[in-house]
Amino acid sequence: MIFLVVLLTFISVFIVLYFILLTYGPGSASIRMRLKALEWIAKDRSDIDEELTRPFVQRVLSPLSGSLASTLLRVTPKAIRRMVEEKLAMGGGFSGLNTDGFLLFWGTLAVGFSIITIFVLSLAKAAPNIIVGLTMLAFAFGAALPYILLNQRIKERKKSIQKDLPDVLDILTVSVEAGLGFDGALAKLAEKMKGALVEEFTRVLQEIRVGVTRREALHALGSRCDVPDLSLFTTSLVQADQLGVSIGNVLRVQSGAMREKRRQRAQEKAMKAPIKMMLPLVLFIFPTIFVILLGPAMIQIMDSLFGK
Repeated sequence: MIFLVVLLTFISVFIVLYFILLTYGPGSASIRMRLKALEWIAKDRSDIDEELTRPFVQRVLSPLSGSLASTLLRVTPKAIRRMVEEKLAMGGGFSGLNTDGFLLFWGTLAVGFSIITIFVLSLAKAAPNIIVGLTMLAFAFGAALPYILLNQRIKERKKSIQKDLPDVLDILTVSVEAGLGFDGALAKLAEKMKGALVEEFTRVLQEIRVGVTRREALHALGSRCDVPDLSLFTTSLVQADQLGVSIGNVLRVQSGAMREKRRQRAQEKAMKAPIKMMLPLVLFIFPTIFVILLGPAMIQIMDSLFGK
């Protein structure tokens, strides 16, 4: 009913405005003269053709999303913006979105889910209290979904960094011991490997090349990734740089320590496996075994007790 009222209102306003413009608007001759003047002005311009050849997303959606993001930025608390920036840095980005784009995606998803819920429930003629309750749930789900996806991306990225750290340290150790400097070892690492950790070290190399000190770049790497093993490694490198210790020795020691930690984590998971297997064994496998083994015996017992 609400949808029909909105639709009829829109049609009525459109018809009224159309007849007003048709009656009091400029004549067709004046319009044709203006169109010819515009054609004469734009006939020698190439920027219009270039603009029209751009995709619709770049011509319309990107400026529109930019204006909406700037409007949303003015009403977003600084604490939330700072939290989103940290999360995006830890997750290595989110589908190429910056902070403003992610906040816009966040708000659009929450509002969009709410509007869809209201529209569907209005068509279904649900009670007002049900519409309000489900709309609030849809808004909460739409607001929580981007945050959940971002946290899942951060979790997977941390696992990838922790897994690749010993191999990366081996390449750095071999490169430094072969005579390369730390910056050259990072460049060699970017050529030989791919992954989240290699991207982070490539960013460190770029920051050092633009003038950031090695200490600040390594501190930023540890705080940005928030992986304990990587933070320990960056702290060791900073201390070695301050005390004048050979980086090759530090890399060799840290590489062996990281491999030992990875071996210990694998042993820990192997020891937890029997405990985790107990639940499916008890719920699914044991009952099937009991039915197969005790089923025929129970049938014979029932026949002997209650048979003719």
